[in-house]
Amino acid sequence: MDIATVMGIIVFIGLALASILQAEGVKGLVPFANLEALLIVMGGTFCATLVHFPLKQVVGMGKIVRKTLFQGSEDTTYIVTTFVGLSQKAKREGFLAPQDDLAKIDNEFLRRGVQLVIDGQDGEFIRNMLETEIGFIRERHKGGAEILNAMGTYAPAFGIIGTVLGMIMMLANISDVSAVPRRMALALAAAFYGLGSGYLIFLPMGGKLRRRSEEELLVKEIIIRGVLLLQTGAAPSVVEANLKAYLEPAQRVLVKIQEEEAAGTQKPA
Repeated sequence: MDIATVMGIIVFIGLALASILQAEGVKGLVPFANLEALLIVMGGTFCATLVHFPLKQVVGMGKIVRKTLFQGSEDTTYIVTTFVGLSQKAKREGFLAPQDDLAKIDNEFLRRGVQLVIDGQDGEFIRNMLETEIGFIRERHKGGAEILNAMGTYAPAFGIIGTVLGMIMMLANISDVSAVPRRMALALAAAFYGLGSGYLIFLPMGGKLRRRSEEELLVKEIIIRGVLLLQTGAAPSVVEANLKAYLEPAQRVLVKIQEEEAAGTQKPA
């Protein structure tokens, strides 16, 4: 789970609730309990999204939200150490030796690339196959980010629409002047819902999805580089040096530690 995303939303809600409950003269959450405003904002945002995007793409938003909230960043150091280990085994035991390790590889994209090497495919074919898949992934993520950004734009607008509708209905029946402040507070709740959901949930999640997409595509670029190095029969030291160039200094240290631990476990008792 991505703790930062969930924590950001929960902490803001907690701060907002604390501010509301501590405010003088405010009767708890009653002014914000406006179901009509919530329906206008969320229903309007969803309907506008349906008008803007194909139904299939909107229905698939559930997977995108789960990916944003619950999927953490992939461990790039694991990718590098895996390729170093595969190249070492290929050097020791032969070109087909990595076949035995395929079942242990969790990353499906990496496993598919190594399988292409074992099958004897040439480098250009492997590159085209893997880069084609990257292109489709990029388009899917781009579409998901566009939907979230659109919802982040629509929600505040429908918040204002809900407020305007509430004030029109209030002014249309203004015989009870004493009830005007209460009705105005309920009308403004729509703006609160729209602005809050747009700028706290939809737009930040769209930005998080773009960031996740960049991270995932970088991992896949590292995998393609590693697969092509494995296909050419490059020495383990060359594979390591090439792939470490994609990593931050702290991650390079982790790679070294993992390699030392792996070497220690392989030593005979």
